[in-house]
Amino acid sequence: MKQKQSLYPNFLRNSVQLFTIAFLVSFLVNMNSFAQEGKVDFSGEWFFNESKSDMGEGRFQTSLKLTVKQEGNNLTIERLQTGRDGQEMKITQKLTLDGKESKNTARRGTRKSTATWSDNGKTLTIKSTMAFDRGGETMEMKSVDQWKLSGGGKILSIESSSSTPRGERKATMVYDKK
Repeated sequence: MKQKQSLYPNFLRNSVQLFTIAFLVSFLVNMNSFAQEGKVDFSGEWFFNESKSDMGEGRFQTSLKLTVKQEGNNLTIERLQTGRDGQEMKITQKLTLDGKESKNTARRGTRKSTATWSDNGKTLTIKSTMAFDRGGETMEMKSVDQWKLSGGGKILSIESSSSTPRGERKATMVYDKK
């Protein structure tokens, strides 16, 4: 019995296979990029707008400036704050945007946070817990921050709520992009 010969020589068949593999790899890479495309990008320098903010009751530590870098699945937030003594402090927080827990060293202890996107990719929710010692007692503070952009991406609003043994606090901080 005679063996059936292929219509394509070996080198051509290998070229078709390579093209198919290259196409599939390119398709998968583009699908991953497309999955990230629907999410807003908070990157930039943001300056606190006191007149548009609602600080609620109680004392909130407000960042005068936020420098945000959002790269792929990583978010880095550098906060410029003023301490009680008037001294400026920089605090850096690094998060992943996939809902996995991130740990960051804070002034009084370790802050554990998770960051998750809303279904439409327009709101980022950061939930944090921090345990610290105060007067020989261990206290826990929980907070939830919801980040949203408006004004064509030039206004950042952070709706913040926190719970401590001293009570609940809510505030909305508004930042302008420069």
